[in-house]
Amino acid sequence: MSRNQVLTIYNCLLPVFFIVAFPAWLVKMWKRGGYGTGLLERFGKFKARIDCEPRKTVYIHAVSVGEVLIALKLIESWLVKHPDEKVVLAATTSTGHAVAKEKAPDRVRVIYSPLDFGLIIRSVFRRFSPRQIILIEAEAWPNLLNVARKQSIPVAIVNARLSKRSEARFHKVAGLVRPLFEMVSIFAVQNQDDAERFKKLGIDAQKIHVTGSIKFDPSGGKPPRRRAEFQLALDEFGEGRPVVLAASTHAGEEKLIGEALKNSEVDTLLVVVPRHAERRSAVVSDLKSIGYEAVLRSNGGKPNKPEKACLVADTTGELRDWTAHADVVVIGKSWLGEGGQNPAEAIVAGVPVVCGPNMGNFEPLMTTLREKGSVRMLESAEDLGETVNLLLHDSNVRKSTVDAARQVLAIHENAVEKTIDLVYLNASVS
Repeated sequence: MSRNQVLTIYNCLLPVFFIVAFPAWLVKMWKRGGYGTGLLERFGKFKARIDCEPRKTVYIHAVSVGEVLIALKLIESWLVKHPDEKVVLAATTSTGHAVAKEKAPDRVRVIYSPLDFGLIIRSVFRRFSPRQIILIEAEAWPNLLNVARKQSIPVAIVNARLSKRSEARFHKVAGLVRPLFEMVSIFAVQNQDDAERFKKLGIDAQKIHVTGSIKFDPSGGKPPRRRAEFQLALDEFGEGRPVVLAASTHAGEEKLIGEALKNSEVDTLLVVVPRHAERRSAVVSDLKSIGYEAVLRSNGGKPNKPEKACLVADTTGELRDWTAHADVVVIGKSWLGEGGQNPAEAIVAGVPVVCGPNMGNFEPLMTTLREKGSVRMLESAEDLGETVNLLLHDSNVRKSTVDAARQVLAIHENAVEKTIDLVYLNASVS
């Protein structure tokens, strides 16, 4: 199928999809606090005058919090290497946008990602005149790609990954996918397996470069750091208590993990960081049902009975630094969810990682970590208490686990720098 045919089909279906999805989209934004934060930017309408905007920009498109954090890691190093660059960071979700606004350097222009209608994309491009477009991971929006092609703006997909499952799915619609990927100039992929899968989709091998994972690069960006205000909050629950951090948990996992930790011999302090902060009421309810006094960080409250209390860090974008205060990190979305969450920040922070059996989104990293004995993957949460006891009691086991995990991450060393050099060179010669 030709590119024009694919775009015609897409542009016929897009308005229908938008009309059907728009009400649910508004409800989700309301729940996540997206109103009043530049909602019209999605339609290409901005408060700032166009002559006040940065021009000749590096335009970086990220979807949700995870992709935004990868983008910020890339931007931080990019501006060190190329301090005169002007950067626009476009986030899709309201939570991603909030994290971008909070954490991006002052000189970075943060906006909402425009809807993928050609008229809107062209309007946004006139405003920021991008000289380079960077898509984080595999977000290839057809009209964005097509407008960039017509305006001779090079597009790079960075931190790209293609699992076996996604490859099989793409092969079924290869006639639709290939014309879109042909409009991308550079694919900076995480490993050789990803490179081979992209090649099998018919992508020119000369466009594909193995750079490692930005997400797993231990040298890129700022490492997790301890914060004084976090420590003060923890001390309210009893000074010196070992912290078990339940990171990026999904529905039902807080209760599952909390119940399992009751079998721990150590007087641990449970700190829960839910993946979606707007679930706070459900999280508190679940934890109370198994005997915990759940204290919300957003309320700034103090526990009545610290020995029976846990802290719910229901504030967006703080997970990385909470990791630095943990003694053990338990990975969410790996017990009752599908795919797992990123273990890399805990490893960089020197904290042992425990997870459930569902970590498919982080293959082949997880297989390598398991082979090296550098992560504890449990089939059942019933074993969590015993595993936490071992990691807290045996310093040798703890050290060997952390050291082995760091060695695994070393294969992604300098992924950020490699990506920047590749993309910058591509934009310079285009």
